[in-house]
Amino acid sequence: MAKRVLLAAPRGYCAGVDRAVIAVQKALELYGAPVYVRKQIVHNIHVVATLEAKGAIFVEEVDEVPEGATVVFSAHGVSPAVHEGAAKRNLKTIDATCPLVTKVHHEVKRFAKEDYDILLIGHEGHEEVDGTAGEAPDHVQLVDGPEGIKNATVRKDKKVIWLSQTTLSVDETLATVATLKEKFPMLENPPSDDICYATQNRQQAIKQIAPQADLVLIVGSTNSSNSVRLVEVSTEYGAKNAYLIDYASEVKDEWFDGVETVGVSSGASVPENLVNDLLDFLATRGYGDVQTITAIEESLTFALPQELRRNLKEAGQL
Repeated sequence: MAKRVLLAAPRGYCAGVDRAVIAVQKALELYGAPVYVRKQIVHNIHVVATLEAKGAIFVEEVDEVPEGATVVFSAHGVSPAVHEGAAKRNLKTIDATCPLVTKVHHEVKRFAKEDYDILLIGHEGHEEVDGTAGEAPDHVQLVDGPEGIKNATVRKDKKVIWLSQTTLSVDETLATVATLKEKFPMLENPPSDDICYATQNRQQAIKQIAPQADLVLIVGSTNSSNSVRLVEVSTEYGAKNAYLIDYASEVKDEWFDGVETVGVSSGASVPENLVNDLLDFLATRGYGDVQTITAIEESLTFALPQELRRNLKEAGQL
């Protein structure tokens, strides 16, 4: 049996995650510990633990941050209410919201101003959805799965638009939109695609690997929407089995029965060292032949948050 690994490219860190993680690291260097972070800066337990070890303190809400302290808002974005809460406590804020999430926030504000009903496709309770919906709660309805479609209502048929969480399954979102359009024939599309480039690219790479794979291993945390979607896409596109793991140590022996080809990828908030650990582990089991399957080359980068850039320049560090 010829054992091999098909390694997805692109995988791991996207530009928004890279920017957010570096923002916390730079804030710690510039201002000193502690630096507070509202929610997980990105949805990865290893990244959070690493930053905690350097002096970051993660909190659920800004009222847990001491008055006048520095707080970083996560890559998933926050609602205006959170900004207001931080201002009341005189907090120094660094907004590490991914620019692609910010784009969706701007879309919500624009269409709410034009008095549209906005159907936001996403997962209830996800930080990104909470922040996006919070821009115009009177205009936004969350559509989460078939029940969300069934319960969706609009005030008038002609001014309805759908937007989406940036980390969803492309195929699943398009299927939801198709069903929504049966219910609301005048439903308008967003001016540009809301699902982020990195989410789409990682899904595209795993779609190429899945039909050839007996087993797919996705490195990522369970609260990472885009990582969970990669597991789902793997099985939908032909992988016999697919599992989500945070670390190589979580891999189970029984997963390898009859397995020749292992597909490997990682969510957009996963550092590459965790993937390398998995590849090393697979090599010890005889899966040392690693072939990279490239769907597309990525080159996008984002500048650091402007508040942080300004302070870094003043300190001569930029």
